Amino acid sequence: MKKILNPFVKLEGYNCFGCSPDNPAGLQLKFTEEGEYIVARWMPKPQFQGWKNVLHGGIQATLLDEIASWLVFVKLKTSGVTSRMEVKLSKPVYTDKGELTLKARLSEMNRNIAVINTSLFDYDGELCTTAVMHYYTFPLQVAQEKLWYPGGEAFYENEADSGG
Repeated sequence: MKKILNPFVKLEGYNCFGCSPDNPAGLQLKFTEEGEYIVARWMPKPQFQGWKNVLHGGIQATLLDEIASWLVFVKLKTSGVTSRMEVKLSKPVYTDKGELTLKARLSEMNRNIAVINTSLFDYDGELCTTAVMHYYTFPLQVAQEKLWYPGGEAFYENEADSGG
């Protein structure tokens, strides 16, 4: 398991709902790399309820969208934008029972479209929500010039951790 750094915290005005540690209304996700997966563990808060003690479906979709974007940053070493998501909400996800686990894995690349399988597991490790995410990925030069992509090495303590 490798800790992934958030290099975007250095950008002025950075306030991402999904991953900014300084956005008090946000999800404040942190990520690790575990083999072919990007993983996040997250403790839900009551303000993210849709129904009493049940995590809102839109928040579930946002969690899975966010972890997919970090897979693009770390594994594909570029930036991208969501072009399609297919979310399946199979079981209720409770906000008052414990930490959730999110996982993302690249399924396939079709030219510049990354197909990413994402999963949300409850506190007991039971699969509750899945999404197939389609991300339009940008050429590295565009990602760096227009989307503030800092390069793959910026996500690790040192370059040796990034596998290169």
